[in-house]
Amino acid sequence: MFLLNRNALHRQPLTAADAETLGVAGADIVEHFLAHRDNHLITPLHGLPALAAELGLGALHVKDEGFRLGLGSFKALGGAYAVFRLVLEEAEKRLGRPVDVGDLDRPDVRAVAATMTVACATDGNHGRSVAQGAELAGAKAVIFVHSGVSQERIAAIARYGAEMVRVDGNYDDSVRQAAKVAADRGWTVVSDTSWPGYERIPGLVMQGYTAIVREALRQLREPPTHVFVQAGVGGIAAAVAGHLAIVLGDARPIFTVVEPACAACVVAAAQAGRVVKVAHDRPTVMAMLECYEASQVAWRVLARTADAFMTVDEDDAIAVMRRLARPAGRDPAIVAGESGGVGLAGLMRAAAENKMVLGLDGKARVLVINTEGATDPQRYAELVGTSPANVLAGKLAAEATP
Repeated sequence: MFLLNRNALHRQPLTAADAETLGVAGADIVEHFLAHRDNHLITPLHGLPALAAELGLGALHVKDEGFRLGLGSFKALGGAYAVFRLVLEEAEKRLGRPVDVGDLDRPDVRAVAATMTVACATDGNHGRSVAQGAELAGAKAVIFVHSGVSQERIAAIARYGAEMVRVDGNYDDSVRQAAKVAADRGWTVVSDTSWPGYERIPGLVMQGYTAIVREALRQLREPPTHVFVQAGVGGIAAAVAGHLAIVLGDARPIFTVVEPACAACVVAAAQAGRVVKVAHDRPTVMAMLECYEASQVAWRVLARTADAFMTVDEDDAIAVMRRLARPAGRDPAIVAGESGGVGLAGLMRAAAENKMVLGLDGKARVLVINTEGATDPQRYAELVGTSPANVLAGKLAAEATP
């Protein structure tokens, strides 16, 4: 499916609240927090000239979030950042003095954090970020996972000391259960999706993702003319599109949201003009994108900033994983998880089917984001036919070849 944004809000300014969340000042705060993370490194931006030529594009770049903060996913930027902000705000309130991210290790701040419990639902990556943030800040974390989350991903979250709770059903069921239990027990929900009356914390999560855009714009010689970003509930797509709209204005790129065909809740919102719940059809291999109701905040941003919405099939996602692992020409090998290359899968389909509509010609400079590496190595090996370690070893060998 492919559709252009026909919403009456298209290309209108963001609301004041969303502009504050996703604007320059918010991104400055995120950078300040990242500067205090011991393992913070700017993630790589890879050029794919061979694939760009194959698709008839001027340039194609992949921002690779598979190395972000040791978690292997862009989600490392959101959940942990929101936890830090919430802990510091509570400490400031209780201690009666200003506190900053550099104070997280102070005994009085950690004493406050020790009284706090944060909770969330997750497909894997967001929960891992929330759990890591809680461990670093000294808070407790309870993470709710649905029946489709692999044992490998559960173990990766539990390593950070989080209490794990299994929930029957899908991701949306786990979101509801996390919210209910947290309300009953006085915990703070740190969700990457929003609903009426619950927007600020998901906004903080989205604010964390602005670091990706800021880094990419600094790494590129010229701003992109086109951006393709995948969506689950829509948070990463809205954060990228919103920040680009603010900093580039009328020069912002044509932005396309890409989703799994069997879990296309943002496409459904675009069709209905509002957030709607889509039917749970069948599980998708794109596990981190298996969401059936878009975030209210994310849709509010995307209604204004996205130019097109599209879906890809299961085979598209797997084909991109394999293509990135075994690239053509001098393109570098990239480890992309089941959901990581979906934006690129959308670009490849659009270049074949919607090239003229989107202006994907020889002058197009396209940016996509590999949102995750092999966060489930066993599943990656099953789908790609080799381990992520072998892919990276081949990449290193290629780089060493004169």
